[in-house]
Amino acid sequence: MEYPRRARELAREDFSPAIFCDFDGTITQVDLTDHVLTQLAHPSWREIEREWVLGTIGSRECLERQMALVEASRAELDEVIDSVAIDPGFADFTRFARGRGWPLYVLSEGFDYMIRRVLERARLARHFPNRIFSSGLRVEGRRLVVSFPHVPDPCGHGCANCKGALVRRLSPGRRPVVFVGDGMSDRYGAEAADVVFAKRHLLAHCREQGIACYPFETFKDVRAALGKLLAPAPLPRCRPAVAPAS
Repeated sequence: MEYPRRARELAREDFSPAIFCDFDGTITQVDLTDHVLTQLAHPSWREIEREWVLGTIGSRECLERQMALVEASRAELDEVIDSVAIDPGFADFTRFARGRGWPLYVLSEGFDYMIRRVLERARLARHFPNRIFSSGLRVEGRRLVVSFPHVPDPCGHGCANCKGALVRRLSPGRRPVVFVGDGMSDRYGAEAADVVFAKRHLLAHCREQGIACYPFETFKDVRAALGKLLAPAPLPRCRPAVAPAS
């Protein structure tokens, strides 16, 4: 495990962390947006994906073009969304954070309609009042109409949802700032955080760029690491006094 340099400095009895979690492939076990595209979009969506991976287009342009290739009714879309499961440890992690009064946010370049449906099915939506920041989506007939309400003007990265800007805006006075993610779209959010939990593409990026992070597989790992990292250090045990020899 790779311990962030400042992690131990930030661990103290009065800490009040803000926690930011990616959705696609982090809260869900697979990337939900990619799953919808695979099932419902024209196969040319993959060509657009390659442009984004190569850095020739930003994620906002990528998603606009990809979602325009989807043709589906609301019922067809819902059926695909409902086939995706969440991380088995996320519900418990949500209760863990909520029980300590730690604000927990969902930051996603994916879409609000899909995110809320998944969280409602898992009976977790009530834990995120006004704490889901994502791209927008509405269904019009057999078309999906998208919007991007959380893009700062300008965003030099071409983001669909600028996670770095959101982390900085939503966490004033909170330390440490914790970010949990898995993909390329999480790079800027991770760079704005104090403590990073990473897997897959984000883990590779952090290692390449020298960003300290905790590798994880499920939110069970995140909960265990936060418990160890942020708990006050135990007091040293005193050696029992030795009675003088008579």
